[in-house]
Amino acid sequence: MSDRPETRLEALGITLPKAAAPVANYVACAQTGSTLIVSGQLPLVDGKLLTTGKLGGGVDAETGTACARACLINVLAQVQAHLGDLSRVRRVVRLGGFIACTPEFTAHAGVMNGASDLAVEVFGDLGRHARSTIGVPSLPLDAPVEVEAIFEIA
Repeated sequence: MSDRPETRLEALGITLPKAAAPVANYVACAQTGSTLIVSGQLPLVDGKLLTTGKLGGGVDAETGTACARACLINVLAQVQAHLGDLSRVRRVVRLGGFIACTPEFTAHAGVMNGASDLAVEVFGDLGRHARSTIGVPSLPLDAPVEVEAIFEIA
């Protein structure tokens, strides 16, 4: 199999959507030198949230993991729109995950693996990254997960 991220996405059956426009006073991507920072992305599929609600309060961990994966697909769509070619990614440096959850929910790491695992599937060893996963009381549009990212680019 080719090492090109686009080829790996195709093999996974993933077509990147059109990058979502920012909904407030921020930019989707900010680049400084060889660092690309992507603003938090929600689990939008065909323009609609995959689901709404909180982990531990109606959204199960499996659905949360699928949401984290969808968030990373949207992160990659932003990178593609900004760079024009995912092969310019030299490394996934960091992912930040926000999990809307009840106070009792503690399986944040497993949910965030939906994004982390996909980063490695798409970029191989270059997709291995540092990460933070934080439980929060709410997210925009009642989304259960939001993922942000930092990349080193060529």
